Amino acid sequence: MSNSDTQKLPLMTLTAMVVGGMVGAGVFSIPRNFAQATGVFGALIAWAIAGAGMLMLAFVFQTLANRKPDLDAGVYAYARAGFGPYLGFFSAFGYWASACVGNVSYWVLIKSTLGGVFPAFGEGNTLIAVGISSIGIWAFHFMVLRGTKEAAAINKIVTIAKIIPLIVFLVLVIFAFKPDVFVANLWGGDSGDYGNLFEQVKATMLVTVFVFLGIEGASNYSRFAKTREDVGIATVTGFLGVLALFASVSILSYGILPRAELAQLTQPSVGGVLAAAVGQWGAAFIGVGVIVSVLGAYLAWTLMAAEVLSIAAKKGDMPAFLARENANQVPSTALLMTSLLIQLVLVATLFSDDAFTFALSLCSHLSLFPYFFAAAFALKLVLKRETYDKDPADLNKDMIIAALAVAYTIFLLFAGGVKFMVLGFLIYAPGTILYVMTRREQGKQLFTPAEWVVFAVAVAGAIYALQGLITGRISI
Repeated sequence: MSNSDTQKLPLMTLTAMVVGGMVGAGVFSIPRNFAQATGVFGALIAWAIAGAGMLMLAFVFQTLANRKPDLDAGVYAYARAGFGPYLGFFSAFGYWASACVGNVSYWVLIKSTLGGVFPAFGEGNTLIAVGISSIGIWAFHFMVLRGTKEAAAINKIVTIAKIIPLIVFLVLVIFAFKPDVFVANLWGGDSGDYGNLFEQVKATMLVTVFVFLGIEGASNYSRFAKTREDVGIATVTGFLGVLALFASVSILSYGILPRAELAQLTQPSVGGVLAAAVGQWGAAFIGVGVIVSVLGAYLAWTLMAAEVLSIAAKKGDMPAFLARENANQVPSTALLMTSLLIQLVLVATLFSDDAFTFALSLCSHLSLFPYFFAAAFALKLVLKRETYDKDPADLNKDMIIAALAVAYTIFLLFAGGVKFMVLGFLIYAPGTILYVMTRREQGKQLFTPAEWVVFAVAVAGAIYALQGLITGRISI
């Protein structure tokens, strides 16, 4: 049997891979994060917008995987191919930084979960919580340096740990559902803290991005499918299943506690909702699932983040030293950079009033630039009719999908607000040092005139953010 034959996977397996890639730690935080922003109607509108927008992005990644199979270096490759080396670097660095910041949210969530038993951990960003999390960062670092053979076994456990607690949660909450509480939460209460319905929906957008991070991974499964159609079916089926799961968790929670109480729950708020429904054992049950799930997700995303830097270095888009591997074929230098950024952002959470939401929002915003450039590249292909000369049948469909995906990512950048955009620049601007090193290694021109403008905007945003943090105008 050929190698290609052994890699062919059935539709159900492909669908499970899509689901496993998207269900992560974010879903366990949904009840509180949504309740802080809106009520039932706002949540329904938010999930409708997020579902449609993320589905367009999923189609974009699927289309690009089929039409540009040579661009196999990851999401950032689309930005480089479409808009030049600096924006390609910008995309790669942002995607890497997003994964690192997302990993910080995992440590905060673990310690917040344990805070119910050990009050010294608080909501995950006390001095002792950050100290123990730091030990965890470097314990994982040295474990990964030994090789990645353990990852497969851990991920099997993680998949079960992620899905079973959520299914149990939904079943128990349905039986404990209180219609009168649900009705009182339809319009988000009467506090008026979050303005009109549009403002409420806008306030949830970065949350929806965070919970769907990893949707681009579906496009990587095309080489495993028996037919190209299976990839599309698996993407849509898996995504709709995950969307239904996430929306159900948020909407049903409004039938257990008043919105004001949901908004005050500690993370993971799914545990607080279940405790209100069935007793304290519900929080403990969810807590165990969260810890196992998050530790596994942390391992997977740490490996992925290091791989992004390593592949970019091998492709000549990052300095050559980041491509170095140890005797176990682990990208050791890229892994060190990854662990250092995770550590730096974790320390920053000491100064945050809501560390989990801070890490969630910053992670989401950093991921938007790579997503935007991928969608813009898909739109550029359509407008130039590139790859469509011999196959024009999908031109109009792909144009609509790409245009909607571009519009959605622009809306998310707007919805995320200036604060997280400039905080993102505070990471992007210093990161440009790596780009300068890369161009000098290769003896190439540093920036084109347009790239100088992008760099200037990034530096200006970083200076604004730094000044805001020093003066207190920007809080985290």
